[in-house]
Amino acid sequence: KNRPDFIFNPSNDGWFGKSVGPYQHLAQVRMRAVEQGLPIARAANTGISAMIDPWGRILASAELETRGHVEAKLMAALPPTAFARWGMLIFCTIVAFASVLAVLFHKKLKPWSNV
Repeated sequence: KNRPDFIFNPSNDGWFGKSVGPYQHLAQVRMRAVEQGLPIARAANTGISAMIDPWGRILASAELETRGHVEAKLMAALPPTAFARWGMLIFCTIVAFASVLAVLFHKKLKPWSNV
């Protein structure tokens, strides 16, 4: 499968102002780096711009509502993570398995009202 070398994340955080929004966007993009095993270059107009490694660590950043640029060498991508390979398939399989178990064991248990 073809994989990119990094993710570029442009963001218009201007409408958030000085709220928690830009920090949440940064946290989400850090998790995306870990999830995919890819470094991320994030550019935000008034939010927090950052260079993030594949483990979600911030290598360099420009703080909220500051002018400037961020410069750091992007690390190489990691091998595809389990989520990058299979996506939500793992989660859906676990939910389906748990649902089947719940249905099977529900019939064997007495209802709570009759205990």
